[in-house]
Amino acid sequence: MDGKFIIDEDKEYVAGTYARFPVAFKDGKGCRLRDYDGKEYVDCGSGIAVDIFGVNDEEWKSAVIVQLDRVQHTSNLFYTEPQARLGKLLCEKTGAKKVFFGNSGAEANECAIKAARKYSEMLYGAERKQIITLKGSFHGRTLATLAATGQDEFHKYFGPFPEGFLHCEASVDGLRECITEKTCALMIECIQGESGVNVLDAGFVKAAEKICRERDIVLICDEVQTGNGRTGHLYAYQAYGIVPDIVTTAKGLGGGLPIGACMLFGKCGDVFGPGDHGSTFGGNPVVCAGACNIIGRLDEELLRDVREKGEYFMAGLKKISGVEEVSGMGLMIGIKTAKPALQIAKECIERGLLVLTAHSKVRLLPPLTIGKEDIDFALNILNEVISS
Repeated sequence: MDGKFIIDEDKEYVAGTYARFPVAFKDGKGCRLRDYDGKEYVDCGSGIAVDIFGVNDEEWKSAVIVQLDRVQHTSNLFYTEPQARLGKLLCEKTGAKKVFFGNSGAEANECAIKAARKYSEMLYGAERKQIITLKGSFHGRTLATLAATGQDEFHKYFGPFPEGFLHCEASVDGLRECITEKTCALMIECIQGESGVNVLDAGFVKAAEKICRERDIVLICDEVQTGNGRTGHLYAYQAYGIVPDIVTTAKGLGGGLPIGACMLFGKCGDVFGPGDHGSTFGGNPVVCAGACNIIGRLDEELLRDVREKGEYFMAGLKKISGVEEVSGMGLMIGIKTAKPALQIAKECIERGLLVLTAHSKVRLLPPLTIGKEDIDFALNILNEVISS
């Protein structure tokens, strides 16, 4: 079997929802992938912030295989050790009170929406259901999370959407203008990944937390992409010195298997009761075993290493002729150039480097374990492509 055969079969039988690059990967190790022709690539996308320890990671694989040899799945009507252990790890590392497990970031955000609305209705009545999100945000592809997403281009074709969402500017004045007596929650991404790695102003984030506390508005931090060490902090909100009421995450938490988590803090900790929410595969023991391995390895030494690598990467990018702006935190990096981002991505792939795009920017989300040699390789390729 070769790459062309796989690509042709995919085009014939798989729904065309992805603008795929013409590459099919066969295997790899760490931050290097190999296609069916034997060509090797340095991966600076990590499956969009999923393979945070790279591909074929031995420790993660071992944890998954051990659980596969025991029980691969059981209904959530029963208990499993990996789910309980993962819940404990997340709560101990963040200060959350309870965790709900789903299968994706969108599901984690749906859970957060439900938790915020139930909390608000129980205290203030059924009219207090409105959720404010930010312009430029991205919260998922279900109808509710699309409604929450503050980008018009994602709203084409799929309406009508569920009511109860407002999109505001990421400013204190913009937020105050949107808040009414019907506002129950504010949902933010501290770094907006899908709209171009836009880092929220720290002053705005702190002010938003204060406003939410004063009005008893539930503060939700969407950490689907920014979480699990990506920014050099376990979760990006920690870099801002705030404490949300709900934190959602996914992607890197599973290390390559599908999982979403909605962490409920303080006043929202006990908002759910039996029957309020559920998921057949949420908290699957095999996935949770892998996630326990991921979270258990995200210690301060590794996070400090991520911060240092991010600083090194960004310093190198700023020296490249044609780079207009570099944004981000840790190993979540956006690059603005005059050259179209998609063209840069295609030319990088031809040279053996995998990068992502986010609107007009090139986006880098390498494995957290990427080495200096591979960072230098990426910088050299990006220099060739961008400055040419």
